[in-house]
Amino acid sequence: QVQLVESGGGLVQTGDSLRLSCTASGSTFATASMGWFRQVAGKEREFVAGISPRGVSTDYRESVKGRFAISRDNAKNTVYLQMNSLKPEDTGTYYCTGRNFLAVMKRPTSYAYWGQGTQVPVSS
Repeated sequence: QVQLVESGGGLVQTGDSLRLSCTASGSTFATASMGWFRQVAGKEREFVAGISPRGVSTDYRESVKGRFAISRDNAKNTVYLQMNSLKPEDTGTYYCTGRNFLAVMKRPTSYAYWGQGTQVPVSS
């Protein structure tokens, strides 16, 4: 069983930066594509960013391109989400997720493993 633990969330102001981390247990991290989703109460969970197992390929939702960067350190079983120029619409609970396949997917149902989530409120 793979466990994912997020950290780094917290209240920030518009324009601030924040880095989220997600550390995975288990030995399959290096062969798993990883992703970050976010969710606001009453809305569907939405894809934010994803990265292939070796970090060669990344993908982002349109609204965060140029502001967010996903990266990973397979030696540390950790994936990161660097968020810059944060906006109030980035507010949400951010979830780390993983799947034991190469391709990055944008649907939450494609992912088998989920963290507990970390909150990122962005004040205006």
